[in-house]
Amino acid sequence: MSNKRKLKRTINYICSDLFAEALATSLYGDINNKESIEQVLSSILIIHNNYISRVSHVEPGMPPKKYFSDLITSFNKEVIETIDQINNIS
Repeated sequence: MSNKRKLKRTINYICSDLFAEALATSLYGDINNKESIEQVLSSILIIHNNYISRVSHVEPGMPPKKYFSDLITSFNKEVIETIDQINNIS
């Protein structure tokens, strides 16, 4: 990780791409359940806000390298889960 700014920028790009993909799925797919797409869109926004705020404030008592490694791993896990949810909707 080179710096916090680059990590925040990457989180922004990934979340905006996920949001656009979910929105495109809702517009161009045959979706009968509007609540499921709204749930996915809101979860993407929650993920974005959660991880952007966690980048700025390192957990006290934890080495920064380990903290950011865990942060990236958990972010990737949540992104994969969100992608699976989007794929299951369409």
